[in-house]
Amino acid sequence: MPERRQVPEGYPSGPAAALVAHEPLGSLDDVRSIVLVEGVSDRIAVETLARRRGVDLAAKRVLVAVLGGVQGTARMLQLLPRRAGTTLSGLYDEADADVVRAALVAHEDMPPHGRLEDAGFFACREDLEDELIRACGADRVEACLETEGDLTAFRRLQGQPQWREHPREAQLRRWIASGARRKLRYARLLVEAADDERLPLPLISVLDRAAGD
Repeated sequence: MPERRQVPEGYPSGPAAALVAHEPLGSLDDVRSIVLVEGVSDRIAVETLARRRGVDLAAKRVLVAVLGGVQGTARMLQLLPRRAGTTLSGLYDEADADVVRAALVAHEDMPPHGRLEDAGFFACREDLEDELIRACGADRVEACLETEGDLTAFRRLQGQPQWREHPREAQLRRWIASGARRKLRYARLLVEAADDERLPLPLISVLDRAAGD
């Protein structure tokens, strides 16, 4: 496999990799801050932004925990240590707000009528891929695809009758999300490609809260 198509080192790959929850929860004794994310691609994005900004998550005792899908929020909250002083935060898709709210309220991590943002949970409009594509702009995302040798494959999707009339941003989102390994690779590449002033606010906000900045 060419180096450019490899999943970032240290992350799972394969058909279920974008969602698998794989953190060793038995190692949470020293954790000061926990970030809940839906899938592995979201974890890659958070950790890539941390490296980009010079934030050492290990030194700050931050764990980015993968839920394996938003429906895993309540289960993960049951598994987490309920220790005073541990900061909880997370990313979620706007459409899943009610699921996240219900889980946090049930575990007394926020009041019933509170704001998710005040509880440390930040919404992506559609999902994090959508946020990153808008942050980079379609032209820059296509430039990343060309560098990675993926532009021809994307052009094939654009030529499909069901996608021809869709906006390019929607086409890019569909193409990136259509393969687990592809989704993981571009989580890192798009965080690296976006200009500082256009990085997604939810991503910045969750990292700042987790790292105590």
